Amino acid sequence: MELSDLEKIRVEKLNTLRQQGIEPYPTRNSVSHQIIDVVNSFTTFEKQNPEQDFTETFTIGGRIRSKRAMGKLAFCHIEDGSGRIQIMLRVNEIGKDKLDQFKDFYDLGDFIQVNGSVMRSRTGEITLLVVDLQMLAKAISPLPAAKDVEKDGKIISHATLADPETRYRQRYADLAVNKEVRDIFLLRFATIRALQDFLDDHGFIEVETPILQPIYGGAAAQPFETHHNQLHQNLFLRISFELYLKRLLVGGLDRVYEIGRDFRNEGVSFKHNPEFTQLEFYWAYADYLKVMELTEKMISQTAQKVLGSQIIHFNGHEINLTPPWKRVELRQSIVDLTEIDITDHPDTKSLAAAMDKKGFKPKPGAPRGKLIDGLIGDILEPSFIQPTFLYDYPREISPLAKNKPEDSSVVERFEGFVGGMELCNAFTELNDPLEQEKRFLEMGRAYEENDEERHPMDDDYLQAMSYGMPPSGGFGMGIDRLVMLLANKRSIREVILFPHLREIEE
Repeated sequence: MELSDLEKIRVEKLNTLRQQGIEPYPTRNSVSHQIIDVVNSFTTFEKQNPEQDFTETFTIGGRIRSKRAMGKLAFCHIEDGSGRIQIMLRVNEIGKDKLDQFKDFYDLGDFIQVNGSVMRSRTGEITLLVVDLQMLAKAISPLPAAKDVEKDGKIISHATLADPETRYRQRYADLAVNKEVRDIFLLRFATIRALQDFLDDHGFIEVETPILQPIYGGAAAQPFETHHNQLHQNLFLRISFELYLKRLLVGGLDRVYEIGRDFRNEGVSFKHNPEFTQLEFYWAYADYLKVMELTEKMISQTAQKVLGSQIIHFNGHEINLTPPWKRVELRQSIVDLTEIDITDHPDTKSLAAAMDKKGFKPKPGAPRGKLIDGLIGDILEPSFIQPTFLYDYPREISPLAKNKPEDSSVVERFEGFVGGMELCNAFTELNDPLEQEKRFLEMGRAYEENDEERHPMDDDYLQAMSYGMPPSGGFGMGIDRLVMLLANKRSIREVILFPHLREIEE
């Protein structure tokens, strides 16, 4: 590593400690409690025994966050994943040699272990009086400086990293100095747990399906391709769990879900990352109407559990997630916002002409289904701020969904939108293997070989369906987008620990 002058000084301190027989990175430690345990134990005892001294001792570990020394006394704050506490080192308890060692060789960012009893300082702060001290990990590089800033009426500490991209590239430093960022990911983990609890409570079982797949499918996206050397076989990173989860319905597992990674070789944007976390569930004997009801219940209850409210704030809007959510038909919504009735334009040429006449600039060569999808994304989606289900989609962009009984050109599909952003997608699942084969063939003819809408023929999935698949409803939702909404973050990079970034140009 190429070291700065400050880093060289810290390495010198590290070497001096070793020369003194002190290992800066010991293999073992004696940490017995988290800081939150110490604080809770002390405050509980204090309330119950206001006239007595607290004599229990603790061994805790953490990173040095502040440090000040004065004569025979030194103070610092240490922090672990549960919280922060002040520690006090006095020459009477710890001895002159260890106090001098702390002053001379311990720096901000170092991980240390301390043992002692708890009291309140003269200023009333809960403080651990140290009787023993040990270095656990010497920090060679200083963490980025932090400054206090005001946000929503609260003073928070925020690192002065150079720019957002540096924060994403050095997420370890971002997390270490920004409590606000740590809170985002604690919220993320709580959100996933709340979703699991909800589905478990509703009789679903969590399963795992292959990430490496011989045939990709279940979504409109380009896959990443890899190769298995021993098997001499090309494989794809999955773009969806759908086709494997529905195989489980065939096998008699009536309610299944999976939360895991999908991979799509597509553009990067504020709401897209090539690797992202998805929730999908499949529910035998349900249709898209039942799935709508379960969806609004699941998301509103997740918000309640994680945030304590079903009202969230996102991108300057106050959004109420309380059911029932608004429901609008796709065709009518396009009419309302564009004055184009897609049923009057059953072919690509006619629809493209109508869009061009209204100034919507259709993409040259795009099939009819992609033109409609473009209207949804460009015109409808940004208008759906409050929770909205857009339902009944054209068959040509929904190859895995069941037809409406009264209109074979439309399928029972809905997408859920919140905050002007697509959040989820669901169908009444197509369970007729002959019709499914026909759809796969139609998609293969209608789209170019490299088009993301093209679905390859999956003979094994058709074989599974041919054994009989129960009527069912299916659902998919991006976890990252849900966390964006709950955390009020406009970029997906803020809610993914290690988002994909371009290489830094030399």
